[in-house]
Amino acid sequence: MLEKGLQPSKFPAIADAEESFIDYYYDEPGSLPGTLDLDPDAPPPDIVLIDYNQETATRVKLPSPEACFPYLDTESVSWVDILGLGNQETWQQLGKIFDLHPLVMEGVVNVPQRPKVEDYEDQLLIITWMVMINEGSEGFYKEQVSFILGKNYLLTVQEEPEYDCFQPVRDRIRNNKGIIRKHGADYLAYTLLDAIINGFFPVLEAYGEQVDELENEVVANPTTQTLEKIYKIRRELLALRRAIWPQRDAINSLLRDGSDLISPEVRIYLRDCYDHTVQVMDIVETYRELATGLMDVYLSSVSNKMNEIMKLLTVISSIFIPLTFIAGVYGMNFNAEKSPWNMPELNWYWGYPACWALMIATASSLIFFFWRRGWFENSSIVKDDK
Repeated sequence: MLEKGLQPSKFPAIADAEESFIDYYYDEPGSLPGTLDLDPDAPPPDIVLIDYNQETATRVKLPSPEACFPYLDTESVSWVDILGLGNQETWQQLGKIFDLHPLVMEGVVNVPQRPKVEDYEDQLLIITWMVMINEGSEGFYKEQVSFILGKNYLLTVQEEPEYDCFQPVRDRIRNNKGIIRKHGADYLAYTLLDAIINGFFPVLEAYGEQVDELENEVVANPTTQTLEKIYKIRRELLALRRAIWPQRDAINSLLRDGSDLISPEVRIYLRDCYDHTVQVMDIVETYRELATGLMDVYLSSVSNKMNEIMKLLTVISSIFIPLTFIAGVYGMNFNAEKSPWNMPELNWYWGYPACWALMIATASSLIFFFWRRGWFENSSIVKDDK
């Protein structure tokens, strides 16, 4: 399933707040095993074949699945890359050519499936999830990639023809770099699987930068938008965790159970691939803990900001309370002629300036008192006002 940030798509968005976390494919109750859930009007997939050995390498786009036959009978390694799920007729042809078990085709076509490894004696099914950073928007692309490993061939099935991380592998085959053309299809499967796992690191690096920016924002100026960003990045990191966790188990099963289709030498390389999955898991868990901690920091920052506001309001209220008292007393307007106790200050020549002087002196005394007590120190509210 290719998930495209917040852009409109027929696939759910990985960064969408409405995303469901129970997004694995499930069969309708009572359906037959091996049922393919495909759009009959969907266009056929692009089939690209790379056939290579130590001396030569050939890349050709096949017009139909039957065009694979001349390459499968040779001693070279045939990599059949199927780009797009296509229609049901195409998959029926592929199933006959490669003698695919109905459950294999069901797992490959009915996406998304949980990453797993299944051994079918002469074939090995490996289902993984590939992620790639979305350069043009937020979030990341997520897509199921399936491997069907045979004796001298490898089928890879991608949901979308536009995005993958296999180009470096194609270049190594074309330019005969490294040892990939000296090994069989099992080493090719390892190389592609390792490319998928390594594709998680650029995505995690981008999220690491987002976490750093959120830390600064939470401490400096937390807002409701900051809270939304925290929730969003936590959900996206959870989606990454759900993508890499079962892949670690799948690679571990390859190492633990083994297969006749994977040589002991390639199993050694798979250990390195397993180590990379563990590293990805550690980074994802670290970022998730940091994102969870950001929520506590956000609440603390908001609480501190609220305390600063209440502190400032308390100071202002404390200053104006005696001023309000003075203004209230001299606003009663008693008649001083009836009694000497009825505010003789109302008839003073300097009564009004004297009242102002009293209020200014009272306010100044309170401000000086609060300043000596240190109430204005380390006040972000006062600093911002200045």
